[in-house]
Amino acid sequence: MAAAALIFRPLTFPPSTTTTTTTTSLSSSFINRNISYSTSRLYSGGLFSGGYNYGGDWRMLSGIGRGNVCCAAQQRGYRKVRGRPNARRKGERAKGKELELDVRICIEEQLPDDPEILDIAELLRLNVPMAMKLGFDGLKDSDFKTRDPAIDDVGQYESVELSILLCNDEFIRELNKDWRNEDHATDVLSMSQHVPELKLPMLMLGDIIISVETAARQAEERGHTLLDEIRILMVHGLLHLLGFDHELSDEAEAEMEEEEERLLKSLGWKGKGLIQSALNAGDDAIPLPKTSDGRKKAGSLRFYKPKFKYIFCDMDGTLLNTKSQISETNAKALREASSRGVKVVIATGKTRPAAITLLKMVDLAGKDGIASEYTPGVFIQGLLVYGKQGREIHRRTLDSDVCREAFNYSVEHNIPLIAFSENRCLTLFNHPLVDALHTVYNEPKAEVMSSVDHLLSSGDVQKVLFLHTAEGVAGTLRPYWSEATMGRASVVQAQPDMLEIVPAGSSKGSGVRMLLDHFGVTPNEVMAIGDGENDIEMIELASLGIALSNGSEKTKAVANVIGISNDEDGVADAIYRYAF
Repeated sequence: MAAAALIFRPLTFPPSTTTTTTTTSLSSSFINRNISYSTSRLYSGGLFSGGYNYGGDWRMLSGIGRGNVCCAAQQRGYRKVRGRPNARRKGERAKGKELELDVRICIEEQLPDDPEILDIAELLRLNVPMAMKLGFDGLKDSDFKTRDPAIDDVGQYESVELSILLCNDEFIRELNKDWRNEDHATDVLSMSQHVPELKLPMLMLGDIIISVETAARQAEERGHTLLDEIRILMVHGLLHLLGFDHELSDEAEAEMEEEEERLLKSLGWKGKGLIQSALNAGDDAIPLPKTSDGRKKAGSLRFYKPKFKYIFCDMDGTLLNTKSQISETNAKALREASSRGVKVVIATGKTRPAAITLLKMVDLAGKDGIASEYTPGVFIQGLLVYGKQGREIHRRTLDSDVCREAFNYSVEHNIPLIAFSENRCLTLFNHPLVDALHTVYNEPKAEVMSSVDHLLSSGDVQKVLFLHTAEGVAGTLRPYWSEATMGRASVVQAQPDMLEIVPAGSSKGSGVRMLLDHFGVTPNEVMAIGDGENDIEMIELASLGIALSNGSEKTKAVANVIGISNDEDGVADAIYRYAF
């Protein structure tokens, strides 16, 4: 089976970063690790290792980085060595030479530059050589009955190579699927590259791949830190590379468990060995999923890079469930996406006060929240758009003749009608449906005007909204007003029992485009989530447009993806499935 090429990006450090040296004693010798931040080169059969020939001796670069990677598991490859000296007898090393460790700590491309993970990577540069020293010491004069003795004496080598890769569940799941035919994530994988038949001056120990996403969950379950868990997994992976295999038999498991405990105790690291932790979990352990549908787990977005800079999200029928509430699941997803650098922007037919009120209920309002008087947003179907620092950048008003005709129709047929005037709602008479707009949908309480003239003189009207039954809207209001406003205004629907009349040519999508232009952002950087016909242009504009399953058929027809419904936390599902 050929090795698959996996691409990583270089991890850059400030120009002022200097080279340091870490020295760890190995028996009577020393391990000299020259630390430099360099881009790794691609060699067949191994992860992340680079080297150069200097005066006939090999010097290995080690550091933290992202570069080209080539994994080998079932079929071993090896690096081509220039200027390789003649193989020496077992236990020999050139006089005066010190055993060198090339320990390379790498971070997979899709793992973001999370400060905690970067700190752990730095600590591993010091921790791994210490663990290797103790592991090698444990092989001398040992009497293990089950360990594969292919690596029995490091004295015959001039250097040892080991690579550690930190990744997320998605990456390690793919490795499991490719190399082990198991379609699920694991906490650690060891991929040996030692080929005893090759008489090389270096011991190519192999690669240890650790999912920090799984490690974080296990750390929480076991009551210690992420660093503690990654150290435990590293020790477990290292022992596998040294020939231990707990899956062979009960005796093999006991030997590896004892060696895990010895290393951790000798190093002064917290936590029990991985084998002991798994045994203690027993029947209470939650089985790993065998398949993945691409949905990230809640709380795991820190281990994934955002695919989009902006998420534009509708409210009614989308972020809000049928009770006109934001679920805690949706709120957590929005909060988590925001914390990972994604800008969530509300794009709604509601007024800004209504959006702020609803988001305040789940602690997502305020200056640092998703909606406030200081944050961007698209409101009243894109007729009011607020940009940087919450300043108004666009406003459109409804033709006054259309507005007058609509209110005359409202009075004549006793059908309640609301005029939206920035942060105010205006009407001509009280009605239970008018009250529901405030009590259920959290819009500003409607002010009753004495006449149409009084209403029109009270401020600019962006849109008007008829409130009726779904049958009345579909059978009477929509046909009538589509014809009556032709060329002067447009009719749109966000809810089946509501009909809106807005200025001709306006849409929520045009408001979103204005905001993108304001920020200098392209649609390729945008994901949009909606449900109603008023979301069609916005969904078409975005690089990824998602219509929830409860949405209109017209909206679903133009969407890239149809998500689950608003009552199933469709916004959270879309974020965890597609945004990272």
